[in-house]
Amino acid sequence: MLWSEKAWQASESIYQQITAHPFIKELMTGSLPEEKFLFYLRQDALYLADYGKILASIATKLTEPAETEAFLYFANDTIQVEKALHEQFLSAYPQEIVSHSPSCLLYIGHLNRICHLKPIEEALAAILPCFWIYKEVGDYILAHQTKGNHPYQNWINTYAGEAFATAVQKAIEISNRYAKSASEQVQQAMTATFVRSSKMEWLFWDSAYHLEKWKI
Repeated sequence: MLWSEKAWQASESIYQQITAHPFIKELMTGSLPEEKFLFYLRQDALYLADYGKILASIATKLTEPAETEAFLYFANDTIQVEKALHEQFLSAYPQEIVSHSPSCLLYIGHLNRICHLKPIEEALAAILPCFWIYKEVGDYILAHQTKGNHPYQNWINTYAGEAFATAVQKAIEISNRYAKSASEQVQQAMTATFVRSSKMEWLFWDSAYHLEKWKI
């Protein structure tokens, strides 16, 4: 069994809880309140500003030129595609100075800690759920969504699209290559990190649904 298969198996219950979350359910039907979707997009913009830098940092640590090129492409494409989505949905609203929610800051801190303090194998495992879970959620929503004039269709199409699926598969392949030559201990650490990042994905959507604020 490939490492990625073990990692997904270990986090399967988290993915099931994500697809059952009211944020995803209401996004799927188009009934998600606009306020919650905008909160999510604004936090996502803050998150992705750092995520792109983390992907670029990982690129410098990879040993194969083609893999370095792939991660640099991921970093640039993440910024460009998301920027287009955010401009489409947010351009009609007054620009606001938005601070990181606790969950957003927690996720970014988690990724930065792994990327800068742990081996490259764990760094690859840490960033993978953001690719893989979004792709699976996008496919799930596309298959079950309410048909018709859906207010969030462009967002759905981005993550259920062929181009994104290709990027996800490449990220999985690179992670598996590093896992294959790693010790059992490192593979276990990779899986634990993958699971933790998967939990962060759930937290991110949950925080948007509840319009999370700092309690102090």
